[in-house]
Amino acid sequence: MWFFLIKSIAGSVIGSASNEWFRKTKFGIWTYAKVEQVMNWAANRYHIDVLTKEEKTMKKFPVLTQRLEKLEAKVKELTNELDKR
Repeated sequence: MWFFLIKSIAGSVIGSASNEWFRKTKFGIWTYAKVEQVMNWAANRYHIDVLTKEEKTMKKFPVLTQRLEKLEAKVKELTNELDKR
C-alpha cells in the first residue's frame, strides 16, 4: 500500500516538473497556444460558457465586484479629466 502512495506522489511531482519545463520550450508554447485555440473554437461553436478565473472570483464575491467596478469607474473618470487638461 505504501508503495502505491509513494509511487503516486513521485509520479505527480515528476509530471509537474516536466510539464513546467515543456511549457517553456518553443514547441510547448506552440502546443499550449493551439490547445487554447481549439478550446475557444469549441466553446464558440457549441455555445459553452468558459469562465475565466477572474469571472469565477467575481461571481463568488459580489461585494468585491461592486467595489472594483466603482474604483474602475473613478479611475476612468480621473483619467478623462487628466486627458482634458
